[in-house]
Amino acid sequence: MVYDFLIEENKAAFLSKVAEIAARLGINPDWLMVVMKIESSLNHTASNPYTNATGLIQFMPATAAGLGTSTDELKNMTNVEQLDFVYSYFKPYTGKLKSLTDLYMVTFFPRALGKPDDYILQTDTISAAKIAAQNKIFDLNKDQAITAGEFRAAVLKKVPSDVQVSLEQAADYLKKK
Repeated sequence: MVYDFLIEENKAAFLSKVAEIAARLGINPDWLMVVMKIESSLNHTASNPYTNATGLIQFMPATAAGLGTSTDELKNMTNVEQLDFVYSYFKPYTGKLKSLTDLYMVTFFPRALGKPDDYILQTDTISAAKIAAQNKIFDLNKDQAITAGEFRAAVLKKVPSDVQVSLEQAADYLKKK
């Protein structure tokens, strides 16, 4: 699996559980590893000091509560234990995740899953400008609005080319099965 060298604790159990979760979600396990690498460097205790987002996929406090836990509880779990909540978060999207960028979109801004490239990431209560200001790496054209297309392109820019090739080869293999 990509980025497996970053796993320092419970490596065999962690990688086995990632493979199990990916199979249950019907996705490539490398997609999950890439999302966790970008979000937390695969550090299950990682915490954002500004938002209190915590863990492997940077669960927001409200998201953690919706999953029946808290960011404090998540931070105190092992990396393998926390994967149960990663699975619970993605489970409602089973069958809808067709690519790495779909999986990452669900992590970052779920309502944009499946939206066209010109869809602007915003809500009734959070402006496009605020989202862009807090996530500058995704506002590629610096216009204070992140589109779904910009987000997808920015994610792929963060994935090294050798990993992208590996992901493409895996996708081709899965299509042939």
